[in-house]
Amino acid sequence: MTDSVIIFVFFVLGGSMLAQWTAWRFRLPAIVLLFSLGLLYGPVLQVMHPSEMIGSAFHPLVSLAVALIVFEGGLALDFRQLKEAGEGVLRLTLVALPINFLLGSLAAHYIGGMGWGPAFLFGSIVVVTGPTVVLPLLRHAKLKPRIAAFLRWEAILNDPVGAILATLVLEVLLMHPDEGSGTVFAAIVPHMLASAALMMGLGVGTAWCVRWLCVRDLLPDIMKMPLFITLALMLYVVGTLSMDGAGLIASTVFGMGLANLRIPGMGELQRMKEALVVLIVSVLFVLLAADLQRNELASISWSIGGLTLAVLFLVRPLGIWLATMGSSLSWRERFFVGWIAPRGIVAAAVAGIAGVRLQDAGYPGAGLVMPAVFAVIASTMILHGFSLIPLGRKLHLTLSNQPALAIVGASEWSTQLAQAVHNVGTPVLLVDSSARDLAPAQKAGVPVLCTEVLSEEGAESLEERPADYLITATPDAIYNGLVCAHLAPHFGHQRVYQVSPGVARLDQYRGLSREARGKVLGQPGWNFTLLETLVKQGWRFVAKDITEDNKERLLMENSDFLIFLMIQKGAAITVVSLEDDASPPFWAGLVAIGLMPPPK
Repeated sequence: MTDSVIIFVFFVLGGSMLAQWTAWRFRLPAIVLLFSLGLLYGPVLQVMHPSEMIGSAFHPLVSLAVALIVFEGGLALDFRQLKEAGEGVLRLTLVALPINFLLGSLAAHYIGGMGWGPAFLFGSIVVVTGPTVVLPLLRHAKLKPRIAAFLRWEAILNDPVGAILATLVLEVLLMHPDEGSGTVFAAIVPHMLASAALMMGLGVGTAWCVRWLCVRDLLPDIMKMPLFITLALMLYVVGTLSMDGAGLIASTVFGMGLANLRIPGMGELQRMKEALVVLIVSVLFVLLAADLQRNELASISWSIGGLTLAVLFLVRPLGIWLATMGSSLSWRERFFVGWIAPRGIVAAAVAGIAGVRLQDAGYPGAGLVMPAVFAVIASTMILHGFSLIPLGRKLHLTLSNQPALAIVGASEWSTQLAQAVHNVGTPVLLVDSSARDLAPAQKAGVPVLCTEVLSEEGAESLEERPADYLITATPDAIYNGLVCAHLAPHFGHQRVYQVSPGVARLDQYRGLSREARGKVLGQPGWNFTLLETLVKQGWRFVAKDITEDNKERLLMENSDFLIFLMIQKGAAITVVSLEDDASPPFWAGLVAIGLMPPPK
């Protein structure tokens, strides 16, 4: 085994996964940790230099990985999201982009000290907001659906458009002097428009062919994901052969086609590709940051620092403000989108290739393009990565940041449980397909959602509510398990619970499979019939503050207090289950919610 393979496995794969876990555990932006790790490996310690280790295949491999990322992003673009966010998305992708291009070019010339040619190239590169950065941030931000849709659509759609714009600028700058402006309008622009239209048609057509195979059961499930990935890469290669940047359009449109043509079985496949993209993004950021040279970092001057500040605090905010004038966006949304614009891998890849070509052509100041773009990338990742959640909360653009509970199934006892949780100030949502069954909870002030959670509409509605834990509490044990299995990828398998199906059905070998149900709520003997019977006999759900005086008594085996939840107000929820490896916390200051018998 060669040294380069060992370095890649331990330093890149191992380090990137450790960074991802650390970011998840301590609620940090993973992108910032990955970028810092790459800088540590490359310019600081000089342990690795990927382009030298991998050779000429490095940049093509990076491009193929980016194609998979934009394909995955396309799968997240559902046209139904445009009902509310459509106007804002169009303004961000069609109006803001040329404004940002012009303002960025002017800033690069007058503040960054670049010649007009490199300045226009810089302006075309920094108009994109990378999905490699934006999408991971959105997964943890809990933004409201409308503002999240703005950032998601802009990042994914502007990526290929920005790459094509940079290609157009580069081709114009590299034209021979005797070719004149007629070449631009007679050859270059028509070729680009034709290539873009062809790739869009090819992406949609390929998605239709895939749907035709799937609905006729001509494609086994085990082949779907490998085929989708292969087709996305093939479309990228075909598009790139036609024109630089067109491949990204083809891959993105293919993903959008699959997402909106309602192909059977896409839900499980989307979760698989999300896991794959997390690995790809992690590796790419480490490798690209590690590939930076010390002399490139040393060339960052005061002028580049001023240019970076101008892009952050002037170009982007002013461009968004001008583009959204007279729109339905609130001032909070305009301010937030004007600030949050982290750049990612596509900007880095385009700068690395286009900047060198322009420098070889002898343009003065072309050597500043690469360090200037990376200064913007690093600054936006750090500042926007750490400020996205706090700023969203300050502007009231996030869902609740407190841990929240969703309960599926409205009965007398589950309504009481939801009301007890609501009364202690913890967010809770009671879900049922029957408005009549939800009426008592709604009358008591408990938030409710009338929907079928197994439907697409129900799943989307649930994602828009701030829920971190799930309890299924219907009389049907099979339905409870089905809901838990269906929603476990969204909540996490350790955070989905169901009322016990009965002791006899919990056998790990002969009973309900653990993969087909949630963890048992409370004790195995606390099935729906028992809880319903206890409530009819006068038992009630109550909340008790845990103190040093009463905690020993409440924990006694013969205690008449049946504990279901332990809540640390504003910080944590623990659903009590005998199937959890660790014992639930039980210390002074917590609130225990459980069933109490009627007073004697």
